[in-house]
Amino acid sequence: MTEPEPFGARLRRAMDTRGPLCVGIDPHASLLTDWGLNDDVAGLERFTRTVVDALADRVAVLKPQSAFFERFGSRGIAVLERAVADAREAGALVLMDAKRGDIGSTMGAYAATYLHRDSPLFSDAVTVSPYLGFGSLRPALDAAVLGGCGVFVLALTSNPEGAEVQRATAAGGRSLAQVMLDHMAAENEGAEPLGSVGAVVGATLGDAGADLAINGPLLAPGIGAQGATPADLPGVFGAAVSNVVPSVSRGVLRHGPDAAGLREAAARFADEVRAAVGAA
Repeated sequence: MTEPEPFGARLRRAMDTRGPLCVGIDPHASLLTDWGLNDDVAGLERFTRTVVDALADRVAVLKPQSAFFERFGSRGIAVLERAVADAREAGALVLMDAKRGDIGSTMGAYAATYLHRDSPLFSDAVTVSPYLGFGSLRPALDAAVLGGCGVFVLALTSNPEGAEVQRATAAGGRSLAQVMLDHMAAENEGAEPLGSVGAVVGATLGDAGADLAINGPLLAPGIGAQGATPADLPGVFGAAVSNVVPSVSRGVLRHGPDAAGLREAAARFADEVRAAVGAA
């Protein structure tokens, strides 16, 4: 059996060809209402299918937020399964925003859910939380290698509450976030052109205050409705800015349900990011 191409290489190619942008699929109840849809499974399906049909053949990454599908139970998960399959078939990389974190066999089960090719929710990458200890992520890290997938680890999130944990001082004087970033760098050592273990670092931070040279992708939520702009990226990410995957959700989704409006918004953000980071 041929070994799968690593996620980091696939992501680098997707960003270089389609533009450095991740668009979130976040079917908030308020967004469904804004689109003239009911807050039910039918509305969820219509919303999701519209976004996938409009963007999956042109953006580098689509990031469904699992919670907004889970709230509808098994019928919502069925919508998510189809969205993942359709998006990947159209050429987008799918990053499942699930933020899972646990230990032992439970973490292994989460890894099998999102990172095993036989799973109906198999995705190109998944978000995880390391704050049960970075070593607790080992089942997901190992499954990602086997599947050619990526793992995005929460590091420096933009919510104010995150600082009490992430900025806390660990043994040796480093912040806890820096400890996690250093673990990620070790996982990515020697990978070319980009490692497959990424960090989640909020674009709204102003100054990350950490060494982000992890040789891996840096998922940057907060562009658009949360207040950050592409022009803010160099200030937050410094020399690592070329590895940033900016994530936009409402800034694009508010232009629906018109497919052309969604495409135009995504293209505009991608162009602004290219200009801000000096991408060709």
